[in-house]
Amino acid sequence: MAQARTIQHGIDLSTPDERGKTAKLIIRLFELWQLPTADQLNLLGLSETSRALLAKYRKGDPLPLSRDVQDRVGWLLAVHKALRLLYPHNENLRYTWISRRNKAFDNLRPLDVMLDQGIIGIARVSRYLDLLRGM
Repeated sequence: MAQARTIQHGIDLSTPDERGKTAKLIIRLFELWQLPTADQLNLLGLSETSRALLAKYRKGDPLPLSRDVQDRVGWLLAVHKALRLLYPHNENLRYTWISRRNKAFDNLRPLDVMLDQGIIGIARVSRYLDLLRGM
């Protein structure tokens, strides 16, 4: 079970404190990406009736121990990390890249891929960025 509480990419979410810090971080990332509430919920695998959770996460309430949520957050943070490494001097591109059409995704936005394909789409976008980085 301890392994289930650790997201790939080295983020340890075994304690409520760490899950709370990560919750604030992912909400901040969503703000930087300028995502509407419905998209935030979708990316976290939450229903539209879970809107109140986003406010709690913004305040630092811990993410659940759910493997699905933790994996999604891990992949989303991996996307963010890759964009920071690919575009270290272009903050605008770093935070708008997911909303720009991309030939690698049949001219869809990476955000569309993540929203439509769920965790598989989030992982797909992350892996694509890893390829761009030469990993």
